[in-house]
Amino acid sequence: MMLRAVSKLLSLSVVLTIGLVGIFLYREHTAGQREKEALENEVAQQKQIVQRLTSERRVAQLLVTGQKIVDGVPHTTLLFMEYDRNGEPLPPKTFTIIGDQIHLDAMVIKFDHKYVEQKEWLRNHSIALFTRIFGNRQSPDQGSMIDVPGHVPEYYKGTDPRVSQFETQLWNNFWKLADDKAYRDEMGVRVSDGEGKWWPCQPDRLYTVTIEADGGLNVTFEPIPGIYREALHPKTGETPGK
Repeated sequence: MMLRAVSKLLSLSVVLTIGLVGIFLYREHTAGQREKEALENEVAQQKQIVQRLTSERRVAQLLVTGQKIVDGVPHTTLLFMEYDRNGEPLPPKTFTIIGDQIHLDAMVIKFDHKYVEQKEWLRNHSIALFTRIFGNRQSPDQGSMIDVPGHVPEYYKGTDPRVSQFETQLWNNFWKLADDKAYRDEMGVRVSDGEGKWWPCQPDRLYTVTIEADGGLNVTFEPIPGIYREALHPKTGETPGK
């Protein structure tokens, strides 16, 4: 009788021990799984932040539609194309500059890093307003205006009216943002300044201007796509200026 009781007690102890070990192992596995999932989520979030900080938006494209020499000085005609926030083209503009280098001036507003990281809907990407374009054989005052400060550019029309109102306020107070840190902090702006890009222009290239999510303007180029070449010279296929 005593042996049976002892045997039963030992069996219960073994079962209890196995159960406790099982619970411990389950908790360890669950904790490890939770830790792994938390780490994976953190890595995924960091990747998203990096992607947002390094993302770029296409702002404008330029191509040369004609070049001629007048009194020994090159005159270059440019087609300037912008796109709205849905990537749809806006009505193009044509400019003639004196020289063979493009100078493009813009007003650029860069928001605090935290807004870009968090993808805050009003301030999740730097914004730019083009002001003037001119050639290397001109002074800036001789350049052509693109967007007029204080007016809503075509780029911002047709979007969420709250975004348009907020950004119009920024453009109207651009230099206040540049001079007044308290106002910058209030509006969530990190930097507000003028920015100029310049580069040699060639007839057979399409130039694309982009703006970084957390930075300024960049310019890249590629050979003119066939559809542009055909549109410019449907009969001969020659590049402009040749």
